[in-house]
Amino acid sequence: MRQLLHILLSVILLSSIGINVTGCIDDDYTTEASATLSFSTDTLSFDTIFTDLKTPTASFRVINHNKKMVNISHIKVVGASGNATFRLNVDGINDTEFSNIDIRSGDSIFIFVQALINTNNDDAPLRVEDKIKFLTNGVEQEVVLLAWGQDVERLRNHTINENTTFTADKPYVIFDTLTIQPQATLTVLPGAMIYLHDKATIMVHGSLQALGKQGNEITLRGDRTDKVVGGIDFDIMSGQWNGIFFQPTSFNNILNYVNIRACSTGIEIDSCGIEEKKLSIFNSIIHNSSGNILTSRHSYIEAIGTEFSDASASVADIIGGKARFINCTFANQYLFSAITGSIVNIGYSDPKNYDGITPLADVEITNCIIHGNTSDITPGVLDNMQIFVRNTLLRSEGEDDSNFINCKWNGDPKFYTIRNDYYFDYRLQDDSEAIGIANIEVIHDIALYDRYGNYRLRKLPDGSINADAGAYTWMTAPKNDETNDFYKNK
Repeated sequence: MRQLLHILLSVILLSSIGINVTGCIDDDYTTEASATLSFSTDTLSFDTIFTDLKTPTASFRVINHNKKMVNISHIKVVGASGNATFRLNVDGINDTEFSNIDIRSGDSIFIFVQALINTNNDDAPLRVEDKIKFLTNGVEQEVVLLAWGQDVERLRNHTINENTTFTADKPYVIFDTLTIQPQATLTVLPGAMIYLHDKATIMVHGSLQALGKQGNEITLRGDRTDKVVGGIDFDIMSGQWNGIFFQPTSFNNILNYVNIRACSTGIEIDSCGIEEKKLSIFNSIIHNSSGNILTSRHSYIEAIGTEFSDASASVADIIGGKARFINCTFANQYLFSAITGSIVNIGYSDPKNYDGITPLADVEITNCIIHGNTSDITPGVLDNMQIFVRNTLLRSEGEDDSNFINCKWNGDPKFYTIRNDYYFDYRLQDDSEAIGIANIEVIHDIALYDRYGNYRLRKLPDGSINADAGAYTWMTAPKNDETNDFYKNK
């Protein structure tokens, strides 16, 4: 976050210096045809934007490298695709056309651009290209404006009262609260994109079944598609929307191959007992929350092959109830504030003071990784508790006992994550200490492949078979080719 602030301050200071210093310079004009302009980009591209909604403002610089002042006699948006409007801001004035703009020698001006693309009545994105023409000393130059407009389904305070399906035909944008009523099921099909506006919430009283597939995930993320500053996407910022809340009446929820990110409260599961499974999560990722990632209170949940990562509080907060985690990665290198909780927090009722009503914690963590910039598991005495951690890599120093079995203590998973570069990739590097430490007997038949489609079981030269702890099986990374898909953000 400090880097973002430094960048913003630098832009402000540079702009101020450009205004104050050049204000006292008195140049002559040049009328030479060779005295052309330079631009900080030849194409100003917008990320895919939602139709009928103005984009955030983008900008570029127009630079005079000549020895004398130049006068731009005409600036105009041309091309007029008919389905889009690009408006400029030059010297504090909003318009599509400008005349007689001076730039002193060695100085520059910023041109700010905002786009609005009209509904195209098509599920496929629409490509829009216009140009900004500059006429200087009789010479024309141009900067290309390029955007993709996507029609979306906008839902405001929407209530689902009967079985409903969300498809991948076009994205959904959720404003306020999407409520799934009891007895209703929302089924989300592979490839569906769900964008959530500031403070938007999904409230589940019935059932949510998000049925993504390998290579065709379902995505839930904030609706800001622009940049924070420079080339840094808003998508890395937590707290852009609220989260998913499963209420006491909600059961049989499924999250398969779902990518959930940039929220405030992640997934929260309210108390309902452990007789029936509340939520199953498979080969998914829940990432980057300004609160907890996963909160379960006196409920029954199961997660297989899933990454829970980066929270200002706990990555998983399990209070009582029943929880099963197999081949999951719990990682916390949260970027935007100090971390206030352990990576995995397990709260439970002390058997000595058991009230006979609240379920005691019954938690199993097997073939997992728990690692990050804070404590692994909330300290406490686990004697006589149904809490077992098996074949799991832990950052803490310790030793096995009746609750921790075949664990790798003081281990280093060697993630690919580079925190200061805003790159969060929790796959395993070649020298990871999570390689080969899993118990292959507990790997489900349905979970033989990780989220990337890599086979978990590895046959060794001596004929034996092993597997890796964590959500991702280790694969040798391609060398010297960071354009390869392996290195791209999730």
